[in-house]
Amino acid sequence: MRPTILLFDVDGTLITTGGAARRAIERAFADRYGRRDALAFPFDGMTDRAIVRTALARIGVEPAETEIDDFLAVYLGHLEEELERSTTCRIHAGMERAVGEASEREGYAVGLGTGNVREGARLKLERVSFFTPFRFGGFGCDHEDRAELIRIGAERGAAHLNVPLPECRVVVIGDTPRDVAAARAIGAESIGVATGSFSVQDLLACGATYAFEDFAREEAVAALLGR
Repeated sequence: MRPTILLFDVDGTLITTGGAARRAIERAFADRYGRRDALAFPFDGMTDRAIVRTALARIGVEPAETEIDDFLAVYLGHLEEELERSTTCRIHAGMERAVGEASEREGYAVGLGTGNVREGARLKLERVSFFTPFRFGGFGCDHEDRAELIRIGAERGAAHLNVPLPECRVVVIGDTPRDVAAARAIGAESIGVATGSFSVQDLLACGATYAFEDFAREEAVAALLGR
């Protein structure tokens, strides 16, 4: 088996936060701009910075980088509060076992590939005590384009393994077509999970290498581990 880098998306893939992130970003827009109408579009697979940039443009605010930075700082404060209040945060079926099995295997590097800024990913995963297994990642604060942040995550995984990236098998695990597209853009495998807004058929249709209802399926774990 080639050295393997696994990059897991967070929202809709590893966990659900019961809408805490959307509530937090809506509160941040209300606080900073007095607007609750900026977010009338689906977030699925978008990076945090892309979400904010799109929403700012919708309300006629110049989406300068410093404006986005300042907004995200406000958002993170609200996110922590919303996560504490949420009673529906949970890990999706089979993910603890799948991540645990991969983490115990020699030659596997288990990380994140998420549009969340790193602090947002940490807050969400720590809410369900599931941040520790992920030693590295590509995050929405690394790059606004999902394919590029996945590439960065893969590079960090290769460094973690102390192996050149071209020698590695890279697998992106996500619940949206954007996860699949990012994997395809860097020549990685992808495993789609229908635990978000898209079906197994949707994910296969957009080019996922594999797709499953969730990771409670033995065949999903087998695909992850290359068995």
